[in-house]
Amino acid sequence: MVAGLSYESGRERFADFFQTFCVTDENCEKRFVYAEQIRQLANRTQVPMYIDLGDLETHDEELYKEVRHNTARYATLVYEVVDKLIKEQLGTNPPPVLDALDAFIFQRVYLEEQQRNNADADSAQPTDANKKIPSQLLRRYEIYFIAPASEKCLAAREITAEFVGKLVTLRGIVIRCSEVMPLANVVTYLCDTCGCEVYQVVNGPTYSPTMECPSRDCQESKAHGRLELQLRGSNFTKYQEIRVQEMSDQVPIGTIPRSLTIRVTGENTRLCQPGDQVKVSGILMPQLRSGFRQGNGLVADVFVDCHHIENLRADDEKNVDGELTEEEVDIVAQDNIYDLLAYSIAPEIYGHIDVKKSLLLALVGGTDKNTNGMKIRGALNILLVGDPGVAKSQLLGYVDRLAVRSQYTTGRGSSGVGLTAAVVKDPVTGEMTLEGGALVLADQGICCIDEFDKMLESDRTAIHEVMEQQTISISKAGINTSLNARVSIIAAANPAFGRYNNKKTVEENVQLPAALLSRFDLLWLIQDVPDHDNDKRIAEHITFVHMNGREPEVGFKPLSMTLIRRYLAICKRRNPSVPVYLQRRLVDKYVELRENARGNMETSVFTSPRNLLAVVRMATAHARLHLRNTVTEADIDEALRLLDACKASIEADRNVAHIRRKDPVDVVFDIIRSHIDGENKTLSRAKLLSEAQLRGLNSDHIDKCLEKYPDLLFVEDDVIALAL
Repeated sequence: MVAGLSYESGRERFADFFQTFCVTDENCEKRFVYAEQIRQLANRTQVPMYIDLGDLETHDEELYKEVRHNTARYATLVYEVVDKLIKEQLGTNPPPVLDALDAFIFQRVYLEEQQRNNADADSAQPTDANKKIPSQLLRRYEIYFIAPASEKCLAAREITAEFVGKLVTLRGIVIRCSEVMPLANVVTYLCDTCGCEVYQVVNGPTYSPTMECPSRDCQESKAHGRLELQLRGSNFTKYQEIRVQEMSDQVPIGTIPRSLTIRVTGENTRLCQPGDQVKVSGILMPQLRSGFRQGNGLVADVFVDCHHIENLRADDEKNVDGELTEEEVDIVAQDNIYDLLAYSIAPEIYGHIDVKKSLLLALVGGTDKNTNGMKIRGALNILLVGDPGVAKSQLLGYVDRLAVRSQYTTGRGSSGVGLTAAVVKDPVTGEMTLEGGALVLADQGICCIDEFDKMLESDRTAIHEVMEQQTISISKAGINTSLNARVSIIAAANPAFGRYNNKKTVEENVQLPAALLSRFDLLWLIQDVPDHDNDKRIAEHITFVHMNGREPEVGFKPLSMTLIRRYLAICKRRNPSVPVYLQRRLVDKYVELRENARGNMETSVFTSPRNLLAVVRMATAHARLHLRNTVTEADIDEALRLLDACKASIEADRNVAHIRRKDPVDVVFDIIRSHIDGENKTLSRAKLLSEAQLRGLNSDHIDKCLEKYPDLLFVEDDVIALAL
């Protein structure tokens, strides 16, 4: 003990705290918080009792320090105090009987009192200890400690051995949840020989059942009666195990995120799902090993015995520390705050102002709409396509660091399971559980995917549902569920031919299907075009940043990442709506987009009603940035300008009127070259004809191709091969 306070004194102080602590309500009346809870526990109208340690610190600071130093021991001691207070509350009245276990307990307590009275009257030997009803079986309530509101949230890597037995508070993302299982607290047995009831208290996740009757009657008669489990007289509690991983802002650069096991019991179960951000208060305890695992050396696992869970899935702004100061309010109140915020995104990167503005709108996001059961997403999806060396990955990395909740991954380093959710076997319960992937962990945040074009086709299809429906449907290993993935996807891809070829369409350059491209609200093409003046400005900017370690001054200073996070959290509280008078403007623009797409079928990006929804999302996000509750015409104009700039970046260097359709002979040759690759050295004419017919070609085009390239191709028995 730190201050030398005895446990007996601790019991008395806790009893005084429960009976005398009060708060003053709005009507200036005193309300005894914990005395009312004990009264409800006695009447069986309440199950959990939460003890706020902030209240205990206010009432008795010395006792508060003792509890924080030895929480595991005081958690047991408080049960004894509450048992005594409930007994005083009931007096001579019996406890209420609500279910079969209550009736069982009432009958056994009555018989135990009769045996005790008979033993005292006859001066017989003391009653058998194995027949005594354990206190855990009599308790129909749960007691939990809550850390003070000012308690610092720790990361998993900061919880070390010094916290064993103490109450800790950590924050993280739930990556795995097991099913809720029954956990035995007290197991009741019935002897088939003497009829004695034996109780076994279970103090861990596992136990060894008692087989022989330990009562005095069987021992004296040497009958060795066998015990049978009585489920009706046993006590079980709800048990769930979750795995919490560190947040991205808690992980040092270059290290792997750590995770911690949380054991949840009772009324704290079913409060979170994979992907939720939680704040957990609990007692750090060592893991008891059993069986052959006991000889595993000095390495011991730890877990957190959960006492309180706060789900933060809809309160990301709570993680942003503090409100804006007066000086910061003056900064964000400027008229050019939109341009200032866009410039503050990766200021070390020269140019790309419109791209940065679109990323800023993605960080804010539009407003979600739910109409008659149909949900329309408000998250913005952006795809950056460009030549190597145009700072696509740098922009993604900055957005990942700037967002309050984000995940960063690459195309080759991710699989479909790693992006969505994995079905794994829980090591404790043996049940199949879900472990959330990158998209689930980034719920209500940003998911940055670099090298998007390097993903396998089977893995890429896993995100189709996420980008539009904002959910992930899982149907495997007997699990059929749907997880939330309300995430904005910002992806970067390189052209398939090394550099972007203006003579080919976007689908041919990126080699992504139109069904996937249409799900991106904005598709930016960033080309590295040689230009003397522009190259000179970029070189001067790069050398200045490299030599001075900062960006050059351009008239205003970029905002700090902390200020941007806090301002964006304020902006997300707004839910602007689109007025009716702007409907005609949106309809006319959509019709114009469809007309242009019809005239440039071979060169333009696929246009669908999703483009109209993209304009609405960008307009609401722009209104959020200016803290408006209603979308104005200026917001619509900026959204349309970004959409036009996005399309102009794709068609800027094209002379659409003079682009001709690709020669069918060249199309046939491309099919042959794509199939005769790697291990495949030959291609049958029948397969080539079927592939050509899918592109509207026939056998005449194949013959013309073979005649055009006699030195490269030769045919033998209707098998085409490359001439070596």
